[in-house]
Amino acid sequence: MGCHDRLRGLSALVTGAGAGIGAGVARRLAAEGVQVTVIDRNPDRCDLLIADYPDQIRAEVLDLTDFSAIRAAVARSGPFDILVNNAGLDQHAFFTRTTEQDWTRLLRINLEAVFAVTHAVLPAMQARRFGRIINVGSEAGRLGSRGGAVYAAAKGGLIAFSKSLALENARFGITVNSVLPGPIDTPLLRKAVVTGGDKLLAAMQSATLLGRLGTPDEVAAAVAFLASREAGYVTGETLGVSGGMGISQG
Repeated sequence: MGCHDRLRGLSALVTGAGAGIGAGVARRLAAEGVQVTVIDRNPDRCDLLIADYPDQIRAEVLDLTDFSAIRAAVARSGPFDILVNNAGLDQHAFFTRTTEQDWTRLLRINLEAVFAVTHAVLPAMQARRFGRIINVGSEAGRLGSRGGAVYAAAKGGLIAFSKSLALENARFGITVNSVLPGPIDTPLLRKAVVTGGDKLLAAMQSATLLGRLGTPDEVAAAVAFLASREAGYVTGETLGVSGGMGISQG
């Protein structure tokens, strides 16, 4: 089986796919012959993806905090062989400067929406006895994050959720893995750099062994492998795509 045939004919759902890592994942899967449904709340960004791959990508425009809309979208567009839970939301603030509203908003997108999407998609995977679930987290969930305690807690929960689903669903032929990006060159990161300046960018780069930002395409390559038939013996794993950020330099 060639590398361009390992995903052909499968169907995928990718959340938060309008830009950055999610858009990179959607394009990579479509390029490998997957029929991709993307979820994003921005219709213009969805239209750009569809324009690139009109025969491979379709969109569900909705807010991931609306769990009833998620269930309806999955019912319309599913079933799916692959689920990529990518949507996420960050907020830089020391914990004592956050509010209950901040906690609710961050947990709702970064963790509860993952529960809702997965809960809607998983029964059909179980019935078909095949599935690939890839949860896109963050190295913050493994290492912690100064100024991002709630975000890190949600991403740490995502790792535990992925491992628990792997334990529950191996008997159905479903694999569940998480990918943990480090600092990735996305529009969201560039917006943070505008606020934080060159010192912030330098700090992000120096936190990695490779001394640079990653790209959405590099994360997408990892996701594509875990989604493929070739990765059928990989489950319950946590893969850092972070330039060695998770390795101690002491």
